[in-house]
Amino acid sequence: MSLTATPRKTPEGAGTPLVANTLTAGKLPRLASLWVLVGSLAVSSAFFAILASANGEGFNITAAVFVGVVLYGIVIWVLSRLVEGPRKAKDRLVTALVSLAFTIALLPLISVAYTTLVNGLPDFDVEFFTQSMRNVVGAGGGALHAIVGTLLITGMAALISVPVGLLTAIYLVEYGRGKLKHGITFFVDVMTGIPSIVAGLFAFALLALITDDPGIRMGFGGSIALSVLMIPVVVRSSEEMLKLVPNELREASYALGVPKWLTILKVVLPTSIAGILTGVMIAIARVIGETAPLLIIAGFTTSMNYNLFEGRMMTLPVYVYTQYMNQGNPPEAYVDRAWTAALTLILIVALLNVIARIIAKIFSPKTGR
Repeated sequence: MSLTATPRKTPEGAGTPLVANTLTAGKLPRLASLWVLVGSLAVSSAFFAILASANGEGFNITAAVFVGVVLYGIVIWVLSRLVEGPRKAKDRLVTALVSLAFTIALLPLISVAYTTLVNGLPDFDVEFFTQSMRNVVGAGGGALHAIVGTLLITGMAALISVPVGLLTAIYLVEYGRGKLKHGITFFVDVMTGIPSIVAGLFAFALLALITDDPGIRMGFGGSIALSVLMIPVVVRSSEEMLKLVPNELREASYALGVPKWLTILKVVLPTSIAGILTGVMIAIARVIGETAPLLIIAGFTTSMNYNLFEGRMMTLPVYVYTQYMNQGNPPEAYVDRAWTAALTLILIVALLNVIARIIAKIFSPKTGR
């Protein structure tokens, strides 16, 4: 690649001709991209506001942001082409396309969070967290029984899944060899993609055979179903984190005469604990919102139940489903409770992620001196 230079006229008395680099000949102001983005969003918002008022509908913020980002890409490319030339314009266009892809990925998340927040806040009060739906018809009541059921079932599922998944990952990374390792890896990959309702049917069939009760419903069965879904996620995430631990750390431990099991316990696991906890949180977030398997094996109830091994147990996903599908009079009360339960579920997942980050920061190895 060669840089072209355009000679200018030499002023009188000067001995060296002046040259101008065409790559830096023109340049947009430093904050041009920001102002173009703000202007594009403002134009798009104004257009959709006028459209909403004309049709008598609500303002579509998702469409306004999307169209604004698309307009930004077009405008910034045209301006850069006119001022900075085709080379810089192409760079700005690619940057705008990356920003557009990021916006497309982020808009559904923001839209879901915003919609849930707006619709769930009206009933987000003390009554919702201190009462169950026992003997409640119409307005009133709460989701205490569903919150307790969700925490108990998911906690037991994590108690089953984390040791099994972590030990499996340790075997695959540290001990596994040959066909057995490849076979386990294959079945873990297959389990990652099984439908959740199949896990519920498995738990139902297992407990029905053990107890000889074809109509069995219990919270522990829901934990078994969720653990079937959690284990492959924990295995794959933990396996990748263990692979990131440098072999030099293992070899240094072996050179000091430390046995392999103690090296794994004292060196490998502490080094990768942050990533492992993140994988566990991803697995919990993956299953805490499952509805189909819990409908099959845990059932639903309007009363409190603290016993995982006896009786039906309500969970938040099933609570949302039953409130929305079995609307009574007035229907608005049931829909509002469903939105509030959905908001509570999102907040529980967010809180678990914050706790996991704190634990990972506490137990991760210190790199400073």
